[in-house]
Amino acid sequence: MSRNVHLVGSVPLQNAEAVFRALSEHLGERAPQYPDGETGERHYWIRWQQAVFEKHPQLELDTKAKAYREGSPLNVYQPRIGVKPEDVKFETLGYADAALESWEVFKRLKSEQKLPQPVRFLVALPTPIAVVTSFVTPELRAALEPAYERALLAELKKIASKIPHDQFALQWDVCHEVCAQDGAIPVQYADVLENTLVRLAGLGGAVPEAARLGFHLCYGDPDHKHIVEPKDLATAVAFANGIAARVERRVDWIHMPVPRGRKDDAYFAPLADLRLKADTEVVLGLIHYTDGEEGSRERIAAAEKVVKEFGVATECGWGRRDPATIPALLRIHRKLYD
Repeated sequence: MSRNVHLVGSVPLQNAEAVFRALSEHLGERAPQYPDGETGERHYWIRWQQAVFEKHPQLELDTKAKAYREGSPLNVYQPRIGVKPEDVKFETLGYADAALESWEVFKRLKSEQKLPQPVRFLVALPTPIAVVTSFVTPELRAALEPAYERALLAELKKIASKIPHDQFALQWDVCHEVCAQDGAIPVQYADVLENTLVRLAGLGGAVPEAARLGFHLCYGDPDHKHIVEPKDLATAVAFANGIAARVERRVDWIHMPVPRGRKDDAYFAPLADLRLKADTEVVLGLIHYTDGEEGSRERIAAAEKVVKEFGVATECGWGRRDPATIPALLRIHRKLYD
Protein backbone atom coordinates (compact mmCIF):
# COMPACT_ATOMS: atom_id res chain seq x y z
CA MET A 1 0.00 0.00 0.00
CA SER A 2 1.41 3.38 -1.01
CA ARG A 3 1.25 5.93 1.79
CA ASN A 4 1.53 9.70 1.41
CA VAL A 5 4.73 11.11 2.81
CA HIS A 6 4.27 14.19 4.98
CA LEU A 7 7.02 16.65 5.81
CA VAL A 8 6.50 18.34 9.15
CA GLY A 9 8.46 21.54 8.57
CA SER A 10 12.13 22.21 9.20
CA VAL A 11 14.93 20.70 7.08
CA PRO A 12 18.51 21.70 7.98
CA LEU A 13 19.87 22.46 4.53
CA GLN A 14 21.46 25.66 3.29
CA ASN A 15 18.36 27.45 2.03
CA ALA A 16 14.87 26.96 0.62
CA GLU A 17 16.10 26.11 -2.86
CA ALA A 18 18.35 23.35 -1.52
CA VAL A 19 15.40 21.97 0.44
CA PHE A 20 13.00 22.01 -2.51
CA ARG A 21 15.53 20.34 -4.79
CA ALA A 22 16.34 17.63 -2.24
CA LEU A 23 12.67 16.87 -1.65
CA SER A 24 11.98 16.73 -5.36
CA GLU A 25 14.94 14.44 -6.02
CA HIS A 26 14.11 11.95 -3.29
CA LEU A 27 10.32 12.12 -3.01
CA GLY A 28 8.82 13.62 -6.14
CA GLU A 29 5.02 13.47 -5.93
CA ARG A 30 5.05 11.12 -2.94
CA ALA A 31 4.65 14.17 -0.68
CA PRO A 32 1.54 16.32 -1.34
CA GLN A 33 3.29 19.50 -0.18
CA TYR A 34 6.84 20.74 0.37
CA PRO A 35 7.95 23.06 3.18
CA ASP A 36 10.79 25.51 2.65
CA GLY A 37 12.73 23.86 5.49
CA GLU A 38 12.47 26.83 7.90
CA THR A 39 16.18 27.37 7.30
CA GLY A 40 18.47 29.94 8.90
CA GLU A 41 17.19 31.69 12.00
CA ARG A 42 13.91 29.74 11.86
CA HIS A 43 15.56 26.32 12.31
CA TYR A 44 14.53 25.94 15.97
CA TRP A 45 10.79 26.37 15.54
CA ILE A 46 9.60 29.46 17.47
CA ARG A 47 12.82 30.49 19.17
CA TRP A 48 13.49 33.09 16.48
CA GLN A 49 10.36 34.92 17.68
CA GLN A 50 12.26 35.96 20.80
CA ALA A 51 13.76 38.76 18.72
CA VAL A 52 10.24 40.07 18.00
CA PHE A 53 9.62 40.47 21.73
CA GLU A 54 13.12 41.70 22.49
CA LYS A 55 12.91 44.53 19.93
CA HIS A 56 9.27 45.44 20.57
CA PRO A 57 9.10 49.10 21.69
CA GLN A 58 6.18 48.45 24.03
CA LEU A 59 7.76 45.46 25.81
CA GLU A 60 10.67 44.89 28.15
CA LEU A 61 12.49 41.90 29.61
CA ASP A 62 10.94 40.55 32.79
CA THR A 63 14.02 39.76 34.85
CA LYS A 64 12.02 38.21 37.68
CA ALA A 65 9.94 35.67 35.78
CA LYS A 66 11.05 32.27 34.54
CA ALA A 67 10.23 30.81 31.16
CA TYR A 68 7.62 28.10 30.76
CA ARG A 69 9.85 25.33 32.05
CA GLU A 70 13.01 24.90 34.07
CA GLY A 71 16.17 24.95 32.01
CA SER A 72 14.60 26.82 29.10
CA PRO A 73 16.91 29.28 27.34
CA LEU A 74 13.97 31.57 26.55
CA ASN A 75 13.40 34.96 28.11
CA VAL A 76 9.96 36.33 28.93
CA TYR A 77 8.67 39.86 28.41
CA GLN A 78 6.07 42.24 29.78
CA PRO A 79 4.63 45.64 28.80
CA ARG A 80 6.80 48.60 29.75
CA ILE A 81 5.67 50.82 32.58
CA GLY A 82 2.73 52.88 31.40
CA VAL A 83 1.76 50.49 28.58
CA LYS A 84 -1.53 48.67 29.00
CA PRO A 85 -1.52 45.04 27.78
CA GLU A 86 -4.57 45.72 25.61
CA ASP A 87 -2.66 48.49 23.82
CA VAL A 88 0.24 46.27 22.75
CA LYS A 89 0.38 45.80 18.98
CA PHE A 90 2.69 43.56 16.96
CA GLU A 91 3.42 45.16 13.59
CA THR A 92 5.16 42.24 11.91
CA LEU A 93 6.32 38.79 12.97
CA GLY A 94 8.44 37.75 9.99
CA TYR A 95 6.48 34.67 8.98
CA ALA A 96 4.92 36.26 5.92
CA ASP A 97 8.19 37.76 4.69
CA ALA A 98 9.95 34.38 5.01
CA ALA A 99 7.13 32.46 3.36
CA LEU A 100 6.79 34.81 0.41
CA GLU A 101 10.52 34.85 -0.21
CA SER A 102 10.50 31.05 -0.33
CA TRP A 103 7.37 31.02 -2.47
CA GLU A 104 9.22 32.92 -5.19
CA VAL A 105 11.88 30.19 -5.19
CA PHE A 106 9.23 27.46 -5.24
CA LYS A 107 7.36 29.15 -8.10
CA ARG A 108 10.55 29.57 -10.14
CA LEU A 109 11.59 25.95 -9.69
CA LYS A 110 8.13 24.81 -10.73
CA SER A 111 8.27 26.95 -13.86
CA GLU A 112 11.64 25.36 -14.65
CA GLN A 113 10.11 21.87 -14.25
CA LYS A 114 12.40 21.16 -11.30
CA LEU A 115 9.49 20.35 -8.97
CA PRO A 116 6.47 18.09 -9.50
CA GLN A 117 3.54 20.17 -10.72
CA PRO A 118 0.93 18.73 -8.27
CA VAL A 119 3.00 19.54 -5.17
CA ARG A 120 1.88 22.49 -3.07
CA PHE A 121 3.91 24.97 -1.05
CA LEU A 122 3.59 24.30 2.69
CA VAL A 123 3.75 26.98 5.36
CA ALA A 124 3.79 25.83 8.99
CA LEU A 125 2.76 28.31 11.68
CA PRO A 126 2.77 27.92 15.46
CA THR A 127 -0.36 28.54 17.45
CA PRO A 128 -0.39 31.85 19.34
CA ILE A 129 -0.42 29.88 22.60
CA ALA A 130 3.00 28.36 21.83
CA VAL A 131 4.62 31.75 21.37
CA VAL A 132 2.83 33.55 24.20
CA THR A 133 3.55 30.69 26.61
CA SER A 134 7.22 30.89 25.69
CA PHE A 135 7.86 34.64 25.67
CA VAL A 136 5.32 36.38 27.93
CA THR A 137 5.29 36.79 31.70
CA PRO A 138 2.89 34.10 32.99
CA GLU A 139 0.41 36.51 34.59
CA LEU A 140 0.11 38.50 31.35
CA ARG A 141 -0.26 35.72 28.81
CA ALA A 142 -4.06 35.89 28.64
CA ALA A 143 -3.89 39.66 28.14
CA LEU A 144 -1.31 39.53 25.33
CA GLU A 145 -2.60 36.46 23.51
CA PRO A 146 -5.19 38.41 21.44
CA ALA A 147 -2.55 40.86 20.21
CA TYR A 148 -0.22 38.12 19.04
CA GLU A 149 -3.09 36.16 17.49
CA ARG A 150 -4.21 39.19 15.49
CA ALA A 151 -0.67 39.67 14.22
CA LEU A 152 -0.27 35.99 13.30
CA LEU A 153 -3.58 35.94 11.41
CA ALA A 154 -2.50 39.11 9.59
CA GLU A 155 0.67 37.26 8.55
CA LEU A 156 -1.47 34.38 7.26
CA LYS A 157 -3.71 36.77 5.36
CA LYS A 158 -0.68 38.39 3.72
CA ILE A 159 0.70 34.99 2.71
CA ALA A 160 -2.64 33.87 1.32
CA SER A 161 -3.01 37.10 -0.67
CA LYS A 162 0.16 36.36 -2.63
CA ILE A 163 0.08 32.56 -3.12
CA PRO A 164 -2.59 30.98 -5.33
CA HIS A 165 -4.76 28.97 -3.00
CA ASP A 166 -4.60 25.87 -5.19
CA GLN A 167 -0.81 25.94 -4.68
CA PHE A 168 -0.94 26.59 -0.94
CA ALA A 169 -1.00 24.35 2.16
CA LEU A 170 -1.05 25.59 5.75
CA GLN A 171 -0.17 23.58 8.85
CA TRP A 172 -0.90 24.70 12.40
CA ASP A 173 1.71 23.35 14.83
CA VAL A 174 0.00 22.36 18.08
CA CYS A 175 2.59 21.53 20.72
CA HIS A 176 2.28 23.41 23.99
CA GLU A 177 -1.43 22.68 24.19
CA VAL A 178 -0.90 18.94 23.73
CA CYS A 179 1.79 18.96 26.42
CA ALA A 180 -0.48 21.04 28.67
CA GLN A 181 -3.27 18.51 28.32
CA ASP A 182 -0.84 15.90 29.65
CA GLY A 183 0.21 18.18 32.52
CA ALA A 184 3.69 19.21 31.30
CA ILE A 185 3.25 22.90 30.46
CA PRO A 186 0.97 25.43 32.17
CA VAL A 187 -1.28 27.49 29.91
CA GLN A 188 -3.42 30.47 30.90
CA TYR A 189 -6.78 28.71 30.78
CA ALA A 190 -8.54 25.80 32.46
CA ASP A 191 -10.11 22.85 30.64
CA VAL A 192 -7.18 22.68 28.27
CA LEU A 193 -8.71 20.45 25.61
CA GLU A 194 -12.00 22.33 25.28
CA ASN A 195 -10.51 25.81 25.29
CA THR A 196 -7.75 24.79 22.89
CA LEU A 197 -10.29 23.39 20.45
CA VAL A 198 -12.15 26.70 20.47
CA ARG A 199 -8.90 28.40 19.46
CA LEU A 200 -8.01 25.80 16.83
CA ALA A 201 -11.44 26.14 15.24
CA GLY A 202 -10.77 29.82 14.73
CA LEU A 203 -7.29 29.25 13.37
CA GLY A 204 -8.48 26.56 10.99
CA GLY A 205 -11.32 28.72 9.77
CA ALA A 206 -8.88 31.48 8.85
CA VAL A 207 -7.28 29.32 6.15
CA PRO A 208 -8.72 29.83 2.64
CA GLU A 209 -11.05 27.03 1.58
CA ALA A 210 -9.10 26.13 -1.56
CA ALA A 211 -5.86 25.74 0.38
CA ARG A 212 -4.96 22.46 2.05
CA LEU A 213 -5.12 22.54 5.87
CA GLY A 214 -3.40 20.32 8.38
CA PHE A 215 -2.68 20.13 12.10
CA HIS A 216 0.57 18.82 13.57
CA LEU A 217 0.07 17.47 17.10
CA CYS A 218 3.42 17.43 18.88
CA TYR A 219 5.13 16.68 22.17
CA GLY A 220 8.18 18.80 21.35
CA ASP A 221 11.68 17.88 20.29
CA PRO A 222 14.25 19.76 22.43
CA ASP A 223 17.50 17.77 22.28
CA HIS A 224 15.50 15.04 20.45
CA LYS A 225 13.44 14.39 23.57
CA HIS A 226 9.75 14.97 24.19
CA ILE A 227 8.73 17.59 26.72
CA VAL A 228 6.59 14.80 28.16
CA GLU A 229 6.33 11.23 26.91
CA PRO A 230 2.86 10.31 25.65
CA LYS A 231 1.36 7.33 27.41
CA ASP A 232 -0.45 6.40 24.21
CA LEU A 233 -2.34 8.15 21.40
CA ALA A 234 -5.40 8.96 23.52
CA THR A 235 -4.57 12.67 23.86
CA ALA A 236 -3.81 12.99 20.16
CA VAL A 237 -7.06 11.22 19.26
CA ALA A 238 -9.03 13.52 21.57
CA PHE A 239 -7.52 16.58 19.86
CA ALA A 240 -8.06 15.07 16.40
CA ASN A 241 -11.73 14.27 17.06
CA GLY A 242 -12.26 17.72 18.50
CA ILE A 243 -10.66 19.37 15.46
CA ALA A 244 -12.84 17.27 13.15
CA ALA A 245 -15.96 18.32 15.06
CA ARG A 246 -15.09 22.02 15.50
CA VAL A 247 -13.30 23.16 12.36
CA GLU A 248 -16.01 24.03 9.85
CA ARG A 249 -13.92 23.85 6.70
CA ARG A 250 -12.18 20.76 5.27
CA VAL A 251 -9.20 19.45 7.26
CA ASP A 252 -6.84 17.57 4.96
CA TRP A 253 -4.57 15.90 7.50
CA ILE A 254 -3.91 15.53 11.22
CA HIS A 255 -0.44 14.41 12.27
CA MET A 256 0.21 12.43 15.47
CA PRO A 257 3.56 11.43 17.01
CA VAL A 258 4.81 7.89 17.55
CA PRO A 259 7.90 7.54 19.80
CA ARG A 260 10.67 5.28 18.56
CA GLY A 261 10.19 2.69 21.29
CA ARG A 262 6.44 2.34 20.85
CA LYS A 263 5.71 -0.68 18.69
CA ASP A 264 3.23 -2.11 21.17
CA ASP A 265 -0.49 -2.51 20.64
CA ALA A 266 -1.35 -0.39 23.67
CA TYR A 267 0.12 2.78 22.16
CA PHE A 268 -1.99 2.56 19.00
CA ALA A 269 -5.20 1.22 20.59
CA PRO A 270 -6.83 4.69 20.96
CA LEU A 271 -6.85 5.01 17.16
CA ALA A 272 -9.93 2.80 17.26
CA ASP A 273 -11.78 5.84 18.66
CA LEU A 274 -10.87 8.17 15.78
CA ARG A 275 -13.87 10.00 14.35
CA LEU A 276 -12.39 11.92 11.43
CA LYS A 277 -14.27 13.00 8.34
CA ALA A 278 -13.74 11.00 5.17
CA ASP A 279 -11.54 13.65 3.55
CA THR A 280 -9.15 13.94 6.51
CA GLU A 281 -6.01 11.82 6.43
CA VAL A 282 -4.43 10.65 9.67
CA VAL A 283 -0.64 10.90 9.50
CA LEU A 284 1.49 8.94 11.94
CA GLY A 285 4.89 10.34 12.82
CA LEU A 286 6.49 6.93 13.11
CA ILE A 287 9.62 7.36 10.98
CA HIS A 288 12.82 7.45 13.02
CA TYR A 289 16.27 7.80 11.51
CA THR A 290 17.90 5.81 14.30
CA ASP A 291 16.16 2.52 13.52
CA GLY A 292 15.42 3.30 9.89
CA GLU A 293 13.14 1.43 7.55
CA GLU A 294 12.99 -1.71 9.67
CA GLY A 295 11.87 0.00 12.85
CA SER A 296 9.44 2.21 10.95
CA ARG A 297 7.84 -0.83 9.31
CA GLU A 298 7.41 -2.44 12.73
CA ARG A 299 5.52 0.62 13.91
CA ILE A 300 3.46 0.61 10.72
CA ALA A 301 2.53 -3.02 11.35
CA ALA A 302 1.44 -2.20 14.90
CA ALA A 303 -0.69 0.74 13.71
CA GLU A 304 -2.27 -1.34 10.94
CA LYS A 305 -3.89 -3.55 13.53
CA VAL A 306 -6.17 -0.61 14.28
CA VAL A 307 -6.20 1.62 11.16
CA LYS A 308 -5.32 0.61 7.63
CA GLU A 309 -5.03 3.91 5.82
CA PHE A 310 -2.63 6.60 7.04
CA GLY A 311 0.24 8.75 5.85
CA VAL A 312 3.72 8.55 7.32
CA ALA A 313 6.10 11.19 8.64
CA THR A 314 8.65 11.83 11.33
CA GLU A 315 7.45 12.95 14.75
CA CYS A 316 8.70 16.50 14.36
CA GLY A 317 10.69 18.79 12.09
CA TRP A 318 14.32 18.07 11.29
CA GLY A 319 15.87 21.45 12.01
CA ARG A 320 18.01 20.18 14.88
CA ARG A 321 19.36 17.20 12.91
CA ASP A 322 22.82 16.84 11.39
CA PRO A 323 22.38 17.89 7.73
CA ALA A 324 24.46 14.87 6.69
CA THR A 325 21.62 12.58 7.80
CA ILE A 326 18.98 14.15 5.55
CA PRO A 327 19.57 12.14 2.33
CA ALA A 328 19.34 8.85 4.23
CA LEU A 329 16.26 10.03 6.10
CA LEU A 330 14.59 10.96 2.82
CA ARG A 331 15.45 7.55 1.40
CA ILE A 332 13.65 5.93 4.34
CA HIS A 333 10.57 7.99 3.54
CA ARG A 334 10.69 6.93 -0.10
CA LYS A 335 11.09 3.23 0.73
CA LEU A 336 8.08 3.36 3.04
CA TYR A 337 6.00 4.91 0.26
CA ASP A 338 7.12 2.50 -2.45
